[in-house]
Amino acid sequence: MTVSSSAPPAPTLASRKKSLLASAVGNVLEWYEWSAYAVFAPFIAAAMFDKGDPVSALLSTLAVFAVGFLMRPLGGIVFGRIADKRGRKFVLVTTMLTMAAGSLLIGIMPTYAAVGAWASVLLLLARVMQGFAHGGESATAYSYVGEIAPANRRGMWGSVAFIAIFGGSVIAYSLGGVITSTLSESAVGQWGWRIPFLLGAVLALVALYLRRSMDESDVFHGEQAATEATPIPRRTVVRAIVLMIGMTSGITAAHYTWTSYVSTYAITQKGMNPDTAYWMLVIAQVIALISLPFFGRLSDSIGRRPMLAAFAVGMFALQVPLTMMITDDGWTLLLATTAALLVVAAPASILSSTLSESFPTRLRTQAIGFAYSFSVAVFGGTAPYLNQLLLNLDLGWVFGVYIMALAALTGVAAWFMKETKGVALADV
Repeated sequence: MTVSSSAPPAPTLASRKKSLLASAVGNVLEWYEWSAYAVFAPFIAAAMFDKGDPVSALLSTLAVFAVGFLMRPLGGIVFGRIADKRGRKFVLVTTMLTMAAGSLLIGIMPTYAAVGAWASVLLLLARVMQGFAHGGESATAYSYVGEIAPANRRGMWGSVAFIAIFGGSVIAYSLGGVITSTLSESAVGQWGWRIPFLLGAVLALVALYLRRSMDESDVFHGEQAATEATPIPRRTVVRAIVLMIGMTSGITAAHYTWTSYVSTYAITQKGMNPDTAYWMLVIAQVIALISLPFFGRLSDSIGRRPMLAAFAVGMFALQVPLTMMITDDGWTLLLATTAALLVVAAPASILSSTLSESFPTRLRTQAIGFAYSFSVAVFGGTAPYLNQLLLNLDLGWVFGVYIMALAALTGVAAWFMKETKGVALADV
């Protein structure tokens, strides 16, 4: 392959680290805005749907949560294609603005009591907007971080992508704990739940400022400068996409069960005090967050596949016992969630590196955008709704079996995957 001499010089290690920080800060804020919806789901249900049927209102709120996820594959494909044509930086700025607009809309929209069903429609539109942007953000961030990382530290650097996910969730739950412990329940229901969304829209300006100075990926520049390109067999790409969907299925379902839904489960099913549930989840997620770079670094030594296998075995064995452990006592939620999230953290730390190492540069972001967003939409975004629905049907045990089956699917995918640690992304 012949490369033009007009390609810009490769970024320095210092500028790569600065770009990594800018990407991570923006990613944290996007995940904060996304997680805030799950944190305040019971209050949003009361404000945006008919209070006459609280169970239906909660299910409707979680259904809107799932619909936002269903938009992610489309956003991943559309923004992924743009990122593979125009660059990663352009998309990371655009998705930041779109997420902020959706957050602002949720923060100022009228309630069901004021405009009736139109409140539910506006909420749906805001989540569709955020889901579309979030699909592009996640795919592009995974590609970007993987491409700017040193090959022998890609696992550790790539863990930043999931640190942002946990970090955003921690901020959302921390704010949830502060709001529910400071304001009365009626005040939270009337206006307090809007605070996180309005704050997210404002903080997006900070992330936007940081992202403007990011370096473009030199791997992307190298691909753009190429004058010849070897055709990529469709079968190869399809196989990689199927394996990545299978790999992420168990990870994402377990992740959203133990972050986005478990507090709602503890509050609505076990009678736990909301602020207690929020703070227990914050502590558990902080512990898991701290573990991520260590798991990422471990993968740079032993490989990606052993991390995936460890998750498959651990989640298969622990999902049901850990769920049964939860009562109305806060410590039970803390212990169960910490154990579950540490199991999730092992493969989550390597998602950016594994996904970026599985696809060629010219298709990387759009392929990740479809594979990852599809898996998250089908298996992750639906997890809270499916869990709540099965509980209402007195079939809660079925969901435990469902998570176990998806964990096994992650293990099967890992079995068929090639080990990719340390590969040169330009050669993928």
